[in-house]
Amino acid sequence: MKILFDYIDRVLTGLMARYGISLLRYSIGLIFIWFGALKFVPGLSPAQELATSTIDLLTFGVIPLQTSLIMLATLEVGIGLLLISGRWLRLTILLLMFQMVGTMTPVVLFPELVFTSFPYGLTMEGQYIFKNFVVISAALVIGATARGGLLVNEPERVLA
Repeated sequence: MKILFDYIDRVLTGLMARYGISLLRYSIGLIFIWFGALKFVPGLSPAQELATSTIDLLTFGVIPLQTSLIMLATLEVGIGLLLISGRWLRLTILLLMFQMVGTMTPVVLFPELVFTSFPYGLTMEGQYIFKNFVVISAALVIGATARGGLLVNEPERVLA
């Protein structure tokens, strides 16, 4: 039984190591395309008001709200397309982290919109923001492979 378990474990771990990073890129890329595309249609994105309020405050009102929303939508869709393509990953991760900083700023700028009870009770907007810690972690893993790094299912072979 142990031999069968070890065999299945090696096969599954090998599949995860081989395809995991690509699937991570595709899934995060799809999220960026989807959420970004929603922002092209006024009123369709549930994050629209929070996003424009944040950008308006950060840019001191210099950028008109509709323009800022189109710029954000373009950035997000672009990040998604780049993630899916797998090209220019270092640039893509940089853009993604820049976008994530903007996404996280409402925690400081608008805590009343993020928390129902600080620091643990989150509003729907707060949940939307805090799920980005997973996106940031995924970007770090993807970024670790940008220069040819790989996941391996048998590290003892690599270290030998």
